Amino acid sequence: MRVLGLLSGTSHDGIDSAVVDWTLDDGLLTGRIEHVGERPYEPGLRARILAALPPHQVGLGEVCALDTLIGQAFAEAAAAAPPCELICSHGQTLFHWVEDGRVRGTLQLGQPAWIAERTGVPVVSDVRSRDVAAGGQGAPLVSYLDLLLLAGLPGRAGALNLGGIANLTVGDPPLAYDTGPGCALIDAAAPPYDAGGALAAAGTVDRGLLDRLLADPYYRREPPKTTGKELFTPEYVRAELPLPDLVATLTALTAETVAAEIRRHRLDTVIVSGGGARNPALMGMLRTRAAPATFVTSDELGVPADSKEAIAFSLFGWLTAHGLAATVPRCTGASGARILGTITPGSGPLALPEPLAEAPVAIRFSGSPAAGR
Repeated sequence: MRVLGLLSGTSHDGIDSAVVDWTLDDGLLTGRIEHVGERPYEPGLRARILAALPPHQVGLGEVCALDTLIGQAFAEAAAAAPPCELICSHGQTLFHWVEDGRVRGTLQLGQPAWIAERTGVPVVSDVRSRDVAAGGQGAPLVSYLDLLLLAGLPGRAGALNLGGIANLTVGDPPLAYDTGPGCALIDAAAPPYDAGGALAAAGTVDRGLLDRLLADPYYRREPPKTTGKELFTPEYVRAELPLPDLVATLTALTAETVAAEIRRHRLDTVIVSGGGARNPALMGMLRTRAAPATFVTSDELGVPADSKEAIAFSLFGWLTAHGLAATVPRCTGASGARILGTITPGSGPLALPEPLAEAPVAIRFSGSPAAGR
């Protein structure tokens, strides 16, 4: 079954896509990656999304407009991808409601009806809400894919995603959570991002500022836990420093908070994905602070590092279509595993495969995906 996964993450810069053809044989799920791509948001739309994020406040009229405009942008990204039988759209997170460490709600915009109308293909959407309703954090959902990827690796292994927010998955026993900022604060200081880590490499870490940032109570909370730009807003850092020094300090913040968790779990190998995996300054700081852990990119497991989360949402769509849960309760904190999302029919009657009685126990990837914009 060919499923298109669509995602825009906490960097809010565009829409990642991945078409994967999934087949299950005797517990082994094989994903043939046929396409990965990225479609940047039109500048005006991205500016409106950023203007709607905390601590800014917007009216319901703007929320309605963004739901439509983001839905239309996702529809165009879907139409540009190769043909598929199902689409799973994450949409764009605008707010993750957390009070006293508990997630009360989560809001992803990008009306799926626009995608279904544009493509004629059924759409799974609103993927996080069911886990939240079951008492979970609604994240990191990617832990389901991570644990399948980590199975069988020697020693103690973990999977790290360095997006706008950084999240870590470890096994034995399964655990996944947001460690804190990934690239969000770096991007806010040097928009749209610190290309090649050049600013961080040219700067000097300000130890006093770094210590103040490390004092945030979030880092002392026990998992499962999630966070986002509701906490790590652009206003989170206001420092009278030269830009290279500020970026170097924010890069060190990400490296130190991630490395602390890697040391905590005594990981031997860390599989890295996300945009931060391409930042040499960040990865250099991380290797130093997390020694003797070894870092490899998810590309080495057949999963393009820049597209892993889009591939994960393709997987979630496949699981939902086959009546299978896509959450790991120990990772999200939910009361049990849940089938995720709601389904918007395509141009014809909704026809789903026969439900499967058992979930996959192993995963592998094949194919040489064609990249597209």
